[in-house]
Order: sequence, then C-alpha cells, then structure tokens
Amino acid sequence: VRVVLLRLNEEEHVLLLNMHHMVGDRWSISVFTQELTALYEAFSTGETSPLPELPIQYADYAVWQREWLQGEALDKHLCYWKQQLAGAPTVLKLPIDHPRPAVQSFRGGRQSIRLSVELTQGLKSVSQGEGATLFMTLLAAMQTLLWRYTGEEDIVVGTDVAGRTAAETKKLIGLFANHLALRTDLSNDPTFRELLGRVREVTLAAYEHQDMPFEKLIDELQPERNLSYTPLFQVLFTLQDVQAAAVKISGLKTNDFACDSAVVAHFDLAVKVIEEAEELTCVFEYNTNLFDPTTIARMLRHFRALAGAAIANPDQQLSTLPMLTETERDQLLVEWNDTKSDYPQEQCIHELFEAQAERTPEAIAIVFEKEQLTYRELNSRANQLAHYLRKRGVGVEVPVGICMHRSTEMVIGLLGILKAGAAYVPLDPLYPPERLRFMLEDAEVAVLLTQQHLVKTMPEHQAELVCVDADWKIIAAESTEHASSGARAENLAYVIYTSGSTGRPKGVLIEHRSLVNHSLAIAHHYQLSPDDRILQFASLSFDVAAEELYPTWLGGATVVVQPDQGAASLRDFLRLVEQEKITVVNVPTPYWHEWVGELSASGGTLPPTLRLVVVGTDKALVERLATWQKVVGGRVRWINAYGPTEATITATTYEAERLREGESFDVVPIGRPLANKKIYILDRHLQPVPVGVAGELHIGGVGLARGYLNRPELTIERFIPDPFGTESGARLYKTGDMARYLSDGNIEFLGRIDHQVKIRGFRIELGEIEAALGQYSAVRGAVVVAREDTPGEKRLVAYVVGNEGQPTSVGELRSFLKENLPGYMVPSAFVLLDELPLTPSGKVDRRALPAPEQGRAEQNGAFVAPRNELEMQLTKMWEKVLSVQPVGVTDNFFDLGGHSLLAVRLFAQIEKMFGKNLPLATLFQAPTVEQLTPIVREQESSVSWSSLVAVQPGGSKPPFFGVHGALANVLMYRGLARHLGPDQPVYGLQARGLDGRQEPDTRVEEMAAHYITEIRTVQPAGPYYLGGVSFGGVVAYEMAQQLHAQGEKVALLAMFNTDFPDHPKYMPQPGSYHYQVAPYMEIIERHLNDLSRLKTKKYILKRMKGIKTRISKRIWNAAADTYLDIENPNEFPNPIIKKIWNACVQAEREYVPRIYPGRITLFWASETPVLSYKDTRLGWSEMAADGLEVQVVPGDHGTMREEPHVGILAEKLTACLRRGQATASSGQT
Repeated sequence: VRVVLLRLNEEEHVLLLNMHHMVGDRWSISVFTQELTALYEAFSTGETSPLPELPIQYADYAVWQREWLQGEALDKHLCYWKQQLAGAPTVLKLPIDHPRPAVQSFRGGRQSIRLSVELTQGLKSVSQGEGATLFMTLLAAMQTLLWRYTGEEDIVVGTDVAGRTAAETKKLIGLFANHLALRTDLSNDPTFRELLGRVREVTLAAYEHQDMPFEKLIDELQPERNLSYTPLFQVLFTLQDVQAAAVKISGLKTNDFACDSAVVAHFDLAVKVIEEAEELTCVFEYNTNLFDPTTIARMLRHFRALAGAAIANPDQQLSTLPMLTETERDQLLVEWNDTKSDYPQEQCIHELFEAQAERTPEAIAIVFEKEQLTYRELNSRANQLAHYLRKRGVGVEVPVGICMHRSTEMVIGLLGILKAGAAYVPLDPLYPPERLRFMLEDAEVAVLLTQQHLVKTMPEHQAELVCVDADWKIIAAESTEHASSGARAENLAYVIYTSGSTGRPKGVLIEHRSLVNHSLAIAHHYQLSPDDRILQFASLSFDVAAEELYPTWLGGATVVVQPDQGAASLRDFLRLVEQEKITVVNVPTPYWHEWVGELSASGGTLPPTLRLVVVGTDKALVERLATWQKVVGGRVRWINAYGPTEATITATTYEAERLREGESFDVVPIGRPLANKKIYILDRHLQPVPVGVAGELHIGGVGLARGYLNRPELTIERFIPDPFGTESGARLYKTGDMARYLSDGNIEFLGRIDHQVKIRGFRIELGEIEAALGQYSAVRGAVVVAREDTPGEKRLVAYVVGNEGQPTSVGELRSFLKENLPGYMVPSAFVLLDELPLTPSGKVDRRALPAPEQGRAEQNGAFVAPRNELEMQLTKMWEKVLSVQPVGVTDNFFDLGGHSLLAVRLFAQIEKMFGKNLPLATLFQAPTVEQLTPIVREQESSVSWSSLVAVQPGGSKPPFFGVHGALANVLMYRGLARHLGPDQPVYGLQARGLDGRQEPDTRVEEMAAHYITEIRTVQPAGPYYLGGVSFGGVVAYEMAQQLHAQGEKVALLAMFNTDFPDHPKYMPQPGSYHYQVAPYMEIIERHLNDLSRLKTKKYILKRMKGIKTRISKRIWNAAADTYLDIENPNEFPNPIIKKIWNACVQAEREYVPRIYPGRITLFWASETPVLSYKDTRLGWSEMAADGLEVQVVPGDHGTMREEPHVGILAEKLTACLRRGQATASSGQT
C-alpha cells in the first residue's frame, strides 16, 4: 500500500491511495475509509483510537479457508457448481469488431452512460415488486442485452461477491472477494418478468454456495481452456454503491475522484453499475483488441433502452422489447435501403433489347470464336426463332428448355424464347441424364431447344425437339419482324434450377420485371458502354450468365462468348481476355483466388483492356484482395457481388478501394443493395439487429422471384410478408445466410445458417472446424460436413486438400484438432482429396463430396485376420453391423463403435444364421470375434446365464447395481461404468427369460425379489446402491422397499428418467396422436374446403392428407427410436425381447407402489420432449418420505446414457454415490 499526501495550498490537499488488489478488495476500501474517518476525527480532537480490537486477523481467515477446502462443506458446494455448470457454453460469442487474438490481451477501454432518476426509480420499484434486488433486475436487463446480441439462450455471466459470510470478516481489510458464475436460461422467449424470476432463482442459489473459491472451482471443473479468453465466463457484471466508500469527515469538504489510469481488461466486457444518491451510472470496461469504442457506446445505449422498456412493460417478451433508437431504426430500415430508382415497370427484357437494336443496329452484339453478329442480325434471327416457336404453341408462361453448348445458337435461342413470350429453362449438357430428366418433367417442358450433336445424349422426355443448328434453314424462312409475344412485366422470363436440401433441384421463377430492373441497375453500376466487351464466362445454368448478357446489351456493348474449353487454365483465360480485348469479367470467387495466387507467384500483369473485375459466389478473402491491389494497383475496378438466385442474380455489391492500414474485417464485405432492392438483417423473431450484430439476411424489393416451381410449401416458408413494407403484398426472401451491418452501412457475409449443425446434442458451427483445419500448415483447403450415411447416425466428416510437397496423415489431423477443439467437434472421419469439387458456379459442391470409406478404428494391437470359416462369418456380420472394414478377430466390439442397438442387431443375425439365442450380456464376457467364436460353436452355450452381469467387477468401493429397462438388456451400463472409473464396481441386472429357456417375470415384486437374491451373491449385506433406467427404476424402487422391510440399508436409490406408474406415459400408444393432432388437421381441412376459388385446392388437400399420415408415423417412430431403440415397435429384434417387453409393460401396469421410507434421486434428461412429462418429478414427489432429489442431465431419454452426455450423468451419479457412502458410514439409513 502506498499513501501520499499532496499539498496544493494551505486549504487544499490531495490524498493519494494506491492499494494492490491482493491487499484489499472493494469492501476493504469502504472499511479503510470508515476507519480513516473515525481516526481523523478522534486524533484531531486529541482522543485515542476509537476502533475496537478485531476478533480475528486475515491470517486466521486464511488458515480457516485452507482447512475448509478439505472438508465435506467443500463437497457440498462443489456438487452444486458441477451440476449448475454442467454442459455450459464455453464462450459467449459476442459480436466483436476485431478477430480474437490467439492469446488474450488485457488492453482495456472504458465508457459510461447515466441512467436517469426516473429510470433508476423505475428499476428499484420493479425490483421491490418482484421480490428481487436491484442487482437482479439490472442483471436481467444485461442478460436481455446479451441474448439480443448473441441469440444464445444459455448465457453465463460472472459477478463479484464480498465473500464475507462470517460476521468476523466484516471489518477486516484483505482479499475476500470471489467470482460467481451465474448461468441463466433464456429459452422460449420469456417475458422480462419471467426472466427476472429465473435470474432471482439462480442468483439466490449461487449466493448459498458463494464460499467455493473461484480458482478452486476452475481446478475441479477443468473447463476447456483457451489462451484467448477467460474460463467459464467472459462478461462480468457488478453493482457498486460508491456512497459506502465515500470519505465524510466533520469540518472538511471532501470529494472523490478517480485517476485516469490505464484500464486493465480482465474480461471481454466488465459491466459496473454504480449506485449514487439518485441515479445509476453504467460503466463498460472492454477489451480494445476486440471492440471499437463506437460499438461499446452503442451497447450502452441499447442497455439503457432495454432497461427502460423492460420496466415499462415487464410482461412483454424479450424479443419485442425496443432496443434501437428511432435514429438507428430509421438508418437500418430506411436510410441504408434508400435505393429507389426509376425503371420501365411495364416492359419486358427482350423489348429493351429490341430498342437497343434500333438505336445501334450495326454495333456488334455477340462474338463467338470467329463468328460475330450485329444487334440487327441477332435481333432478326431471334425474331425468326420466335415465330417458329409460336407456331408450335409456345407462348406466355410456357417453359421452353434450352440445352446447348456455348455458341451463337445458344444466344439466339435465349432471345427467341423470350420474344415468343415464353420462359426459358437452361439445362446444362454436362448434367447427369437423371437430373436433366427430372428438370424436364418438373418444369413440364413442351419444347426443347438443343443442337444436333446433343440429341443422343438427351434423356427420355416428352418435349418436342428443335435443333437450332440443324433446323436453321427451316427456321430462317420465318419473318424477321418482331413477334407479338403477349408477355407482360409480371410474366416469367426464365426458370432456373438450384440445388435443394431435399436432394432434388428446385426451380426458381424469375419474372421480366425483376430481370429488367436488375439488368438496368447492373448496366448503370458497372458503367457499361458501347466501348465495352464483356466475357460470357458462366454456365447458362448459372444465373450469372443472364447478368453477363442482358446488362451488356442494354449498355450497347458486346458479349464475347467463351468457348466451352476456352479457359482450361488461368493462362488460357488471360490469353483469351487479351486476344478478345475484354474490358469486363465476372468470375467465381474461388477462381479469382487462384488468379491472385498466379499473378503473385509469376509477377504477371493484367491485359491492358481490362477495366472491371466482378467476383462472387463465395467469401472473398482480405489477404487476397490486399495482394491483388499490391500487384494490380488501382487501374482495374474490383467489385464483390452477392446475391441468391431467388433475388435475381445480384442483390448487393461492394467496390473495394485501397485497403486502409489496419483494416480489420476477416472477409471482404458484400456491400450495399442495388437499385430498388432492400436488405434487412433480422433476428429469429424478425426484429432488426443493431450494427455489428449477426442476423439472417432478408432481401426485399423489386428483384424477388415469384417463388419455387411446384413447391408452394417451400415458397411460403422462404418468401414471407415484409413486416416493414409499405406496399401491399410486399415480401421478403429469407436467404438462410448470416450477415451483419458494419458501421459504414456495408454488409459482412458470415456464412450459412444451415452450416450450424447439432451432433449428439452439441450445436456446432462447421466453419469453426474448417477454420481450425486451415491453421494446420499442411492443409490448403478443407470443408466439414455433417453426414448421415446411415439413417439416424449423423457424424462429422472433414474433407482436406493438402499442400503439395507436405504430406499429412489422418492421425496428424485428428491430433491437431484435438489440441485445438473440444472432442465433440473433432470429425469422426477424414477424407484426403487432391481438389475440392466445385459447382459450375465456382462454389464447393458439397453433394459431390464422396462418402468416407469405412475404415477400422485404430486399435492397440495389430490386425488379426479370420483364421477359420466361423470367424470369417462372424467378422462379416460385425463389418455389416458396425459399418467398419476390415474387422480383426481381436478387435473389441465396443472400441469399434458398438453400442446396445448395434448389439441387438448383431445378436439377431447370429440367431438367424446359427440358431443361437445369446443374451446381450455375452458381449461383456466375449467382446471380440475370437472370444465369441467358441461360444457360438458350442452346442450348449458356454456362457453361464444369470440375471446378474458383471459390467465392471473391479474396484474397492461398494458396488452399484443397475436394473434393465423394458428391453431387458444392460449394455447401457457399460458406458456409465467407464465414466464412473475403475474403482467403482458396476453390476447390471438383466431380465429373466433372456436366455430363451426361462419364463419372464410378470410382476414387479417377483423381479425385485429375484434380483435381491442375485445381488446378494456379490454383496450379502447392505448398505446397497441401486438404480434403474426407465422401467428399471420402478423395479429398483421395489427392491429398496423389500430390502428396507428386511432391515437392510439402502444408501442410494437412483432412477434414470423413470416415471411413476400412474403418471401420464411418455410412451405413446399407436394412434394416440389423434387425440392431440387430428382435430386440428380436420379443422384445417374444413377451412380448405371453403377455398373454392383456390386453384391449388386439390393439391393442398392432397398434401394435407399426406402430412396427417406423416405426423402419425413420425410421432410413433420418434417414440420408438427414442424409447425403444428399435426401428419399428411392431418389429422387435426377436420374439424373446418382445415377450419380455410385454411382461414389463404388464408388470408396471399392475404395480401399486407404497410410500418409500427413504430418499429418491431422480436423474431427469433435460431434452425430454415437452409432451412426454408433466414436470421433472415424474410423479415421484409424494412417494419418498425423506424427499425427492432431482438431478438434471443433458440429453433425452435415450441419449442421456450415451456419449457425450453419459459423462455428465456419471459425474452426478458419482457425487450421489460419494454422498451415500458418507451417510452410510455415519450410521444413517
């Protein structure tokens, strides 16, 4: 501690106090000032010190804490925190302005904002009315802000507590302060009142367990550590009363002032609300390596706005609480969408071409190899084709296919179709025949334009073929005058197919109005003129081809069609650009990335005529743009374009000027909307998000497609009413892309929403794994996908392209990721590729990525091949069931990925082939083919059958006995035993009758008595530790009852998602959905019957009936999959299991439970479907004399027992076992 008194003059002094945090915390400052005041007033009057003798010193506290950290009290607090923080998110992903550095820096900044007297009083009033403290209300407001900024529903925020629960510590100076991690559930869009109740509950519980030192908690929890952020939480929130620390001395006028010392940012964001006399001041201390000052100032304003809105309407849902100021809202919705521009709203695209042909008839419109056509010639030939098509019944809204290689005929074909009033459907000759067949049938193409050499490659179809090249002599006999198309601006111009998530392409319907607006906007924005020559680079099946054609002609420029094999390499591409004096090119972003690399490596230059390069289809990397500008300079304009097909080609553009030093974005922005188009970035509740915050990009305005061909349900889903539109019928297109506004109004593309997947309950951003792979020196490119090659078994697969000359192995990649990512984010399989497959538009073709070969898992020993016929048969079974090849005879079934469901399938095949009915528990004794072979070979099973199965017999602790569920087997306890540790014995109890010889018990009391006899062969006397999964919990309950009646002690009775026999069943009976769903479906049908004028009435009715059928099937199948682990409840793996299942159902139905004299511990799966259970007590709350304890664990009824959730289940069960052992040793029952 350093103290200095500065004398300014005889009347003014400054007392400087510098105290290290290790010496005293914030409470200590208050103690210090109080004692300083008392001593000053006493000494100034000649009195002695009035301070009482302290009962203890800080050293005494330190000794007590050290002893306390070894006792049972610690275990109690630790158990709470482990339960409270189980499965908590690792990091709160606040929107940051700069990439998070690999190692956390502590450079900080500080900004503050005052909360008015009215707002302060309102917050205090709401707190009082809700039985909460001011801290809780302010924390709820802060949690609301974090939720609105991140979209995350599980948020952990830290806070400080004084840590002085003992009265003796109140007057001590020292470091007592402690951190608490407050985890809040913001799911289901609660009202502010509901959230405040949740925050109050969490905070009070945390206060009860505040004596656990934060550092000790970190050591015990061992959370995933990363040098770039603090563990458990990254946002700290505190409420401080500065009045308590104020110095008030009689006869002196004192003022406090803070030194402008550098802010040390221990967290990403530390929020301090300072309580003064009548007002609150909110202070944000932030890490300047992550946030800009403007971002923090904006967050402060939003916090104040949300706090005000929350207390004004506490029953309003969080999603609708106003956060943006009117100025911000106007900027986001109006100012940055001020794109209104006049365009000919009643004209079609071919009519604008005709007008240009009249203005510049002799200008060159198209060049292909050595052939060229003027505007007059192209217009005349297109007219002839239009007349020819009209005579074949082609007219308005008629889809006409065009499948051609690049040529003048292709261009004539496009214009001819449009001039006939029809809509063209581009079909790439390189597409597989099956895809072409689907598109022809789906679009109901009546006429198909093609070339003679392609006729034999066409799939079978019903369309009339027109070979434009071979039939030209006949076509040329038609008139060269304009055909009367009859098309209007609202009619279709083209139908273009894009990939669909269902596996079949979907046709997007683009009208003339959209195409006209877009073409004029591009012609103006790109400044196209008759001096330009634009390369037609894109495939006709990619909508960018339309952007290369129509804007060019509206500008009076020339289209140069690239031959199909004209740019096999970058060198050939550049040679073509130079030879043809190209001025404008539009290329896919990955192609441009390669171009930049080539230019940088070779030191080459760009063709002198080139003035504009447009890129699109993927993220443009900043480092590539920097290299481009370094090599090319400022001579060539460079534009990054973005737009989905559904918004007519391009929706936004960004023109890159010279990159400023310190430019911080990771990828080049996609810019601002084009003329008459609007961009909204919205959260999941369709509320606009602030600048810098991620949301889904929505597009509105003139350029939207009509919808999807023959996909009304998808059209309704993706094209929604515009909540901000002023025009009747205005719509928005939900792109599925994540983006955010930058402070200058430009937009940054962040990635696809659907690249976020959920694997085994964990939500995973695939881009995060791809980024991690990209950091490995030997990796040139990587894509990660979630594959479900086997239905219901979703897994992550990484596709990796290595750097040339830097060989890498799957093992190296896996080890690298394990060092940088949590285990659940490490892909299950890796596929090494020479190149990533690309679509014609230049994007990674994820559908073309090959399925990974099913290789054997890495085993400890060498591969041992089958040595006889029986081993060969068994290994083939294992390979089929496990989807692993090859399987060695010494490979462990479970190490190869085997689990209970696969074991059922395996043993069903064994019984089918060998007539050998083996209990599943056999796999515990014989988990390899080598060990299983003699058992299968024996005439009589060499496995002695017993209901008691030694899952893990070793260990010094009292054994845990787990009862089977209704499917009779105990394999689920294997994973649990592995996580409980080698010192915890685990035994399973499987159903009598599994051997196929005995009859199954049909009464719970019989089962319990039999299992007690079995467990006494291992443990003759108590205390016993019992548990049961699902139905097994009921049996364990009866076992505990009988043991108590016999005078035995039961130290633990655990139930895993077990419902009370009279409780509403979570297992639905076939057809039970009718009671909940069918009445509503019938009401919908009746309403649909009233829609007599609806053209699609029959189609919708048919779809609704199909939906009814699918709902019925899915509800039952989902239940069967979750609760039975079988594909069809009517198709049990074998009749023995079906017989036992029926016996268990009968036993539970007839069982009448009595009040249990002990305590019940119920483990409840948090993701259990909401209709399954009425509450987390599942009906047992009134049946335990010593109370019911509920332990919430992640997962659902089935996955709670599987990886990765079983680890958390085991952790909580371990704590219960330890507590039971402590209770038993103290002599309690």
